Parts: sequence; C-alpha cells; structure tokens
Amino acid sequence: MERRKQVDYTKYVLKDNEELTALLEGKDNIFVIACNKCFKEFESVNETDGEDFVKFAEEQGKKVTGLKKVDFLCNQLLTAKKLEGIVPEGTDYIAVVSCGLGIQIIAEMEDLPVIAASNSLNYIGHHGMALTQKTCGACAQCYLNMTGGICPVVDCSKGLLNGQCGGAKNGKCEVDPKKDCAWEKIYQRLEKQGRQCDFINQDVQLRDYSKTNFKVVHDYVTAIRDSRLTGYNGGIHPSENKELAEDIPLKPFPAPETVVIPVSMHAGAPAKPVVQVGDTVKKGQLIAEASAFISANVHSSVSGTVIAIEPRPHSKGVDVEAIVIKNDGLDTLADSVKPAKPLEELTPEEIVAIVKDAGITGMGGAGFPTSVKLTPGKPIDAVLLNGCECEPYLTADHRVLLEYADEVIFGLKAIMKAVAAPKGIIVIEDNKPDAIELMEAKVADDETLEVATVRTKYPQGAEKMLIKNVMKRMVPSGGLPADVGAVVANVSTAVAISDAIQKGMPLVERAVSVTGDFMKEPANFMVKIGTNVQDIIDYCGGITREDATIKMGGMMMGAVLENTNVPIIKGSNGIIAVNTDYTEANECIKCGRCMDVCPMELAPLNFYKFGKENDPKALLANNIRDCFECGCCQYICSSKIPLVKWIKSGKQAIMEVK
Repeated sequence: MERRKQVDYTKYVLKDNEELTALLEGKDNIFVIACNKCFKEFESVNETDGEDFVKFAEEQGKKVTGLKKVDFLCNQLLTAKKLEGIVPEGTDYIAVVSCGLGIQIIAEMEDLPVIAASNSLNYIGHHGMALTQKTCGACAQCYLNMTGGICPVVDCSKGLLNGQCGGAKNGKCEVDPKKDCAWEKIYQRLEKQGRQCDFINQDVQLRDYSKTNFKVVHDYVTAIRDSRLTGYNGGIHPSENKELAEDIPLKPFPAPETVVIPVSMHAGAPAKPVVQVGDTVKKGQLIAEASAFISANVHSSVSGTVIAIEPRPHSKGVDVEAIVIKNDGLDTLADSVKPAKPLEELTPEEIVAIVKDAGITGMGGAGFPTSVKLTPGKPIDAVLLNGCECEPYLTADHRVLLEYADEVIFGLKAIMKAVAAPKGIIVIEDNKPDAIELMEAKVADDETLEVATVRTKYPQGAEKMLIKNVMKRMVPSGGLPADVGAVVANVSTAVAISDAIQKGMPLVERAVSVTGDFMKEPANFMVKIGTNVQDIIDYCGGITREDATIKMGGMMMGAVLENTNVPIIKGSNGIIAVNTDYTEANECIKCGRCMDVCPMELAPLNFYKFGKENDPKALLANNIRDCFECGCCQYICSSKIPLVKWIKSGKQAIMEVK
C-alpha cells in the first residue's frame, strides 16, 4: 500500500522583511536562538530559519553575537541545560525564531529583551508535554515583542489586549485570585528591561474573549508538571495491572523432571562447565565456574544426573550452551551448602567472596555479577535497595518484601558492610502500602536503615533514576552509581545474599510472577533455575488468547518469547501474557514526545534518524550509550516506531565501528 505523504504541521515562519526591518530598528548585538521545527516530516534536524534571520540582520548592519539551534525549544527543562551560559557577553537582545511557546520560554529564562522574529501559524498552541504553563493561542498576530514575551491572549484570563481590566487586586487576577495578573507581569518585565509599554497605541485585532479558558489549560498543564517532574524528568505511568497477582502469596513451583541451566544467564563472559555428561550432581553444587572478572558461577538447582551439555534455546532468542540435569527427586544438598559465620564476624572481603562463590547476580533483569558491584573501589554513602518493581504486571518483588522481609534486611546489611556504607535505604513505590508499612516497622529501631516511598512512575526502579530521586545525585554520562557514592541492588538479590550467608545456599531459585491479561490463572512462584517456561504456563492453565504476546520479564523491557520452551534464568522476574500490538509503524512526525518522556534526557528520535542513516558518529554524539532501553520512548511514540530495536542496532553499529 502506498504511504501518503505527511502533512507539514510546521508551527512558525519568519516574519516578512518589512516586519523584520521595523523590528530591528534601533537594536544591535543580537544573539539568535532558533527552534528546529516540530510536527513535520522528519527530513532534517537542521532548519534554515535561524541562518536566514542571521543573514537578514547582518544585511541590515546588525552585529549577531551567535546562533544556537535547539530541538523542541518549548521543553523548558532540557532547553535550560542546553542554553546555560551560552549567551555571549556584549549581547543586548535575544532574537527567538520559533512559535510562541519557545519565545515565551526564552523570555522567561533570560533577563535580556527578547525579539520575536517569527509568526506562529494556525495550530493548536498547547504542547501539553512541554511542561510549561505558557501556551500559544496561534492568533497569527504575535504580540510578544510588545509585552516582553508574556502572551496576553493566553496568560490573561480575559485575553485582554489593551492593558489590565482594573479588577486586579494585589497583583492577582479577578477571575482567578490564585493567579498573577498577566498585565502586572508584563509591566514588571518591561520595567526591568528599561522599556515602556506602548501596546495600547498598536492596532490589534478584535477577539472573542469567551473562547479563552485559562483555568482549564493552567490546571491541566500544572497537573502534568506535578506528575512528570516527581523525582526525575520524564517517565510514564502505564496501566499497572498488578491487581492480577499482587495478593497471591509465593508458593514453591513443583520441581521439574529435568532442568536446563544455561552457562550464560548473566552479564559478561559465559561460565565454563566443570561437570561432564553422566556425572551425578547435588543441589547447590557448582556446575560451571566464572571464566572472567565479569562472569558468574552456576550451580545445580536439583540433585540428579547430567544428561547433556549442549546448546539449548534461551530467552535471548538464540541457542546457548546449557547443562541439562535429570532430577532424581531427592533434593540432596551439596557438601558445600553450609552456613557462613555470623554477619558481624564476617569481613567485607569474606562477604564479597561468599557472594561470588554463590553466583549471585542482579535479579531485577540485568544480571550483572553482584560481587563486582560490591567492590566499587570508591567511598559509598548509601546502599539503595530497589523494591519499586515499576514494571506493569510484575508482583514478585512485592511478594518478596512481604514474605521475606527479614531476609531482605539481612541482605541489605551485608551489602552495606561489604561496601562500608553508613546508610541503607529500601526504596518502594507508593502503590505497595502494605510493603511500605511492614518494612518501616522492621527498620524503625535501626538508625542506619530507612524506607523511602517514591511515586509510582516507570522507570522508577532504574538505578540512575533511584539515585537521582532518593539521593538527589546525577550519575554522569558514561559513569557508574559508585561515581556518586551509591550502590543499588534489587530486593531479591538481597534475599539471595541472605541465603548464601545464613544457609550457604547459592542462587538456584528465584521469585517469578506469572501473570498478564491472558494468563488463565495468575500466580507468584519460587521457581528453580532451569525450569521450563512452557511448563509453568501450562501449570497456570495456559493462555486464554492464541495471539497473545508472551514475554520473559515485564511489559516494557521484557524479551518477547517466540519459543516458550526456554528455561527460567537468574534474571527471570516474570512471565506475562499480554496483548499483541499489530499497529504498523509510520515515519517519525517529530512530535517530540519521546524526548519529553526520556528519563535520561536524551533525544530518541535522533537514534531512529541516525540509525536509518547508518551514522555511528552521530549516534555517539547524541549519547546513545547512556540509554538503558527502558522503552518509554517506544511506548509513547505516536508513529509506533520500534525505537528500542533501533537503539539496540545503533549500539551494535557503534561496537562494530570500534
């Protein structure tokens, strides 16, 4: 089917030469800020309007002190960072080439007089994602040059164009006493800039004042800001759907007849098998040892006989070498499964060694070897324990907090001792009030521990988001949590550390949510590593819809399972059956939503653009390596572009260039 050419919804055009000539009269030393147009076919990020204005100004004999182009100028948070300290000394005016939204943002940020060098076109002038109280009414007769960058059409409750109504009291609007009078603000800004208001001497168009509804727009945008800026920039709040399984206690999943245990279920190098086909093994016995610094030991989750060591299907979608063990049903423990000394007697080095020997990895999904995290090589101020479980549907960590609270706290204290951290913080989203109440009671008498309740928002549980939200520190680009004095671990990882120290049991089982709109009988299980996913689905009654999407992990970052005959691994926190989206992807329309919701404050639309152009240098320049593939951009993309796929391929392209 032939795709129709997209409509160009460009929001502004330069004023005509006659207007610009009058506008520049008596003005000099001008710094130009131009917005790269939005809501248009994404052909280029380099619009020419800024250069066109610079050329015209210089032809008029004006000195231009510089030009800066910005994507989505109306995104106040990101714009402030991009423009910090960028206006050169000796600048007397700032010319803004954008729609009314961007002009108002710059006028609010800068003390210098702002020149509105463009006219807004006829569009709906509210960019709700832009986190701004200001909006553009798209009246096509811009008054911002005369009013210091404050729009009387929208910011005045009555949309008055010839001064205040006379009803303002103490600088507040008579329509909404909580709101500052727009005209008072206009007078104050013009006075600050040494300008007089000659607005009433201008010819202005008549307006239908009944159409302006400041309160609705103001309340809506304020609510968006409150929701979006809690803790960190961006993020989303998809439907949680946790009610399907959150009240179902964890129970042991029946031991399988055979387990398939991959030697690669962690970040880093695969483990090297230390058993052979025909060997008898015991539960907790080492069957593959770490082969590099970034690697992890692998242990048997059952007792029985090794019947194969061969490539088997993996949740990654490829075959991975695995050790296949036939369960003898006896659960005979390995001799190595012995409790360690009491925690107070263990040295930090001994704790790290126990964690390493037990093959413990991050259990929130990434699978990074925990022993490496526990040797940061830098002073650590706090250990953050991630109990957010911000992914929709998943409830396993919630159940762990409720049913293994003492083990969670023990594991946290062990991590704190290993990294010499004076503070431990258990971070829980506010949609788990029962877990918050329980954990607060558990730590009430310990001054070194606390519970931090954070707002429910995805990806709240990402370690960089936790650190920014709880510790108010920003992990630098390319940096690690240790660079800002933090270590982050999952609550299930803490339980695994507790088991390793108090029982001597390595990581051989984990909590798994089995849930989703199309899972017949949702449940939460403690599952042995190597258990077949399809067996778990069958045990839960199967899938109620044939075309459902099955994912290992959560809805946002989970891996789609084309083959469900794969094993549960250390990072498998969930199996979900959810709706399949068959919407066809369209071309990017440069709406900017992906940029607004990115918690790392990146521009995902550029990853798509430069990925298509096979331009690794541009991908690096746009900091693609800082992306942790949370999927917020893909979730909100109005064109349904598989942005995470493009991001993954972009990272691969960078590695291949190196």
